[in-house]
Amino acid sequence: MTDQTQSIAPSETGEERPPSALWLLFIVTALMSIGYGIVFTLLADIRDQFDFSDGDVGLIAFAGFASGFTSQIFLSRFADRGHTALMVRIGIGVAAASMLWMVFATDLWQWVGGRLLFGLGTGMVAPAIRRVVIERDPARVGANLGRQTAFDVGGFVLGPLIAAVLAQLIDLRAPFLFLFVTYVCVFVLIGRINLSSGPQNTNHRGLGSLIAQPAMQSALASAIAFYLTIGMFEAIWAILLRDLEAPTWLIGVTLSTFTLPMIFLASRGGALAQSRGPIRILTISITVAAACTFVYGIAPLWLVIVVSGLHASADAFTMPGNQVAVAMSTPSDPLATGQGLLGATGLAVAGLAALGGSALYGSFGRFSVFTTTSVLMMVFVLIARLRWNTYERTSARLTAD
Repeated sequence: MTDQTQSIAPSETGEERPPSALWLLFIVTALMSIGYGIVFTLLADIRDQFDFSDGDVGLIAFAGFASGFTSQIFLSRFADRGHTALMVRIGIGVAAASMLWMVFATDLWQWVGGRLLFGLGTGMVAPAIRRVVIERDPARVGANLGRQTAFDVGGFVLGPLIAAVLAQLIDLRAPFLFLFVTYVCVFVLIGRINLSSGPQNTNHRGLGSLIAQPAMQSALASAIAFYLTIGMFEAIWAILLRDLEAPTWLIGVTLSTFTLPMIFLASRGGALAQSRGPIRILTISITVAAACTFVYGIAPLWLVIVVSGLHASADAFTMPGNQVAVAMSTPSDPLATGQGLLGATGLAVAGLAALGGSALYGSFGRFSVFTTTSVLMMVFVLIARLRWNTYERTSARLTAD
């Protein structure tokens, strides 16, 4: 590796157990993700109880994405400047405050404000924790990022269950109060964890210098390919299955089981990305996902469900592979900035894909939206390959000199 990229060497030992401190950070990641699952699950109840419109509920959901995007783009850099522990603690504190806010929210502006705070807090925590994970055990960064992904997804899946049980047994406020208490406990726990994270970004390298690097351009292109299908999936998957005459229980089962391969395979996917090269693994996994996406546009219900299992398995390699690609494309000092850029890119692309995908589906049907998505995915995979080849040629020349 040159000075342009993080010195993360390929490793064949990615499945060894990480340090105990990293397990605590994985648990913190899962607990933060539970909040997203709880809020999304209760949006319909919030709409009904407070007499909001569908547009109002959409605004509440959008507020979290917008503040999360802003936080990851503009605040992640401070974790690179020696403030990693402070960013994590403030972020958890803000997330706790957002849950307490929503315990008492009644008006629309209050719910929007609560979601803004939650997105702001989680957007501060995620890149900072990922920086610690990368710096603490660089020989196994791929497997560790995969494990963190598994905990992230697992937390999101657990959120709806917690929300459903507490809201049913107590009331709508109970899940938010539960998370407030949980985040206060996490705030106390995090003070006992060493969050030192390697060299500081004394040069204050920003987004522009990262984006200018061919390796980072390659990593972001592959991330765009991945989040195109994530945004489309979120917007129209349930509608597609309903139009194919799937019962409600089957729609729920597919949404839940889609995440299972990520929980069980993400660690392996991250380790392979590190040992074999992230773009090689991403090319395979995204190509499989693109083929599955195309099938959704033409297949009957039973085949759509079967193929979705293959798609989910491919995504289990893509999600940590993207994080490894960005880590390997980032100098050692602005690691959190690079991971924040990845997270913000994902939020932006998924949001735009959800809007565009739903409009295309409504106007032209499923063949058009899934075919367009699969083609765009392959275009960005090609861009990723070309930019990575450029990076490798440049690195070879610098090494020879």
